Formats: sequence, C-alpha cells, structure tokens
Amino acid sequence: MRNTTLLIMAAGIGSRFGGGIKQLAPVDDAGHIIMDYSIHDAIEAGFNKIVFIIRKDIEKDFKEVIGDRIEAVCKKHNVQVAYCCQDARDIPGEFPEGRTKPWGTGQAVLAAKNLIDSSFAAINADDYYGKEAFVQMHYWLVLDHEDYAISMAGFILKNTLSENGGVTRGICKVEGGHTHIVDVIETQNIMKTEHGVEADGVALDPEGFVSMNFWGFPGNDGEKPPFMKVLEEGFVKFFEETVPENPLKAEYLLPILIGGMLREQKMTVKVLPTHDKWFGVTYAEDKEAVVESFAQLIKEGVYQKDLFADLK
Repeated sequence: MRNTTLLIMAAGIGSRFGGGIKQLAPVDDAGHIIMDYSIHDAIEAGFNKIVFIIRKDIEKDFKEVIGDRIEAVCKKHNVQVAYCCQDARDIPGEFPEGRTKPWGTGQAVLAAKNLIDSSFAAINADDYYGKEAFVQMHYWLVLDHEDYAISMAGFILKNTLSENGGVTRGICKVEGGHTHIVDVIETQNIMKTEHGVEADGVALDPEGFVSMNFWGFPGNDGEKPPFMKVLEEGFVKFFEETVPENPLKAEYLLPILIGGMLREQKMTVKVLPTHDKWFGVTYAEDKEAVVESFAQLIKEGVYQKDLFADLK
C-alpha cells in the first residue's frame, strides 16, 4: 500500500510553554492536548509518518513536551516521526524590515519539502477534525490521482462555529453534485445568529462546506509530491506581486493559493465530506466547551481514557 504522511502545522505555538498557549491546553483528565487526538486518529486510519512543522526557537521544548512522548507511541506502531522548522527568513526575496508576522500555511508546508516523499495531508495543530476525516483522507491518498487533483476534508459550516465570537473560514463553492470545489473564499467574522449564520450582515448557508485546513496531496513513494513545485513557484510569485503591497502583514495561505488555482482551472479539489463536529479554542471561553466535548466522546467510547491503548 502507498505510504502516507501527515504534516502537522505547529509553528504557531508560542515560544514559552505553559498556560496561555492554546495548542498545549489539556482537553481531558489525562492531560492530552488536541494534537494527541489528531495523531491517534491518523495512526488508526493508516498514516505511517508524522511530520511536525515547528519553529527553531521552540524545537527543544517541543520535543520534550510533545515530541518525545509521541515518538514513543509512534515507534510501537511503526510510524516515523520527523521535524522541520518554519523560518520566517527562508524566503525568495529580501526580508521586510519591521516584519514580525510569520508567512502563513503555504510557507509552513513548503518548509517540509525535503521530508515528504509520498502522498501527504496537512492539518492545523490546534483543530480537532474527528475520526471520519482521517479515514476518508487516508483512503483517498492511497488511490491513484492526477498530479494536480487534490482533496479537502469538507466540514459543514454550522459544525465549525464558536459560541463566543466570529471565526474565519474558507467558504467553498461546490459543483458536480457537491463533490468538487470550484472556489474557496476566505471569509471573516462568521457568527451564529437567531436566524442562521452570517458574516458582516451577509447570510451564509449553514449546511455549506467550509475548509478547516485539512488538505490532501497525491504523490508517489520515493518522490517529491507535485504540489511542492506549485508551492515553490507560488511563493516566488507571492513575493513579486503581493509582498510589496503589504510587506508587514501579507501571508502565503493555502486556501488563497488553492482558490486562485481553482479559478484558473489549474487544479481540481475533491470534497471528502465529514459530519463530525469540529472543536477548537478560538477564544479563551471556548476551552470549557472543548473539554466537555472530549469528555462526552470518551463517555460514548469513541476514545479510551488511555488514549492510545486501543491502537492495534
């Protein structure tokens, strides 16, 4: 069977570990964090390599707090673990004076280009996606596809909202019997209302698909996936055309890059629908609801209290 790699974009974790770092906030009584559940679900689905994308300044602490523990779990299940660092100065141009903001998810995935030699998926470190998304994604990744036919775990908008404020989501326009995306529009300030869902006064379809940054990219074992070339070429174009307009805040984001290629008909994106509820800590007030949600999943037997004990 074809090898599959999971990239976890964790470079956004703060430089000091402890309270206040939302990616490291425990979500169950055993002290597991959201990332642990994603790794559990990936191993259970059949992924055989995990790559953490981090920053150099947190590498030592990350391995001590997260990596060493996960490596021990992965070793038991013949899953490789690797690390790469997203460096804000690793760019195809001059670094803008005064820039402090990282370059975004596109650069994060590109940082792993020398570690990926198979089909792969990319996820955020601090989002809970649910088992169904990993099963569907792994099944898709082991099949044969055209080079620029990618996939996306499609979440239902109403299942991805916060009770405590607006969120940003990639709103997807779909065709072909709701199986393929033809556009992705980054939309901010999406909120629940008494009448449904809206963003800045514009009504949205609560049953529509959104991107939660869970993407799948085809590849052959032993070769760099074709999408890495797309990322490299796009990053150069980004620095030529976008950075000069907003050098301190411009970001190279996967949904924007993919949305542009869709509009130019240079790529196809297959929707892998999931009806699992997304969990994440967008606001500090979300933490309690996330903890309660994981407690319910454990009570229902979806997960064991000893999280990794049920892996074969």
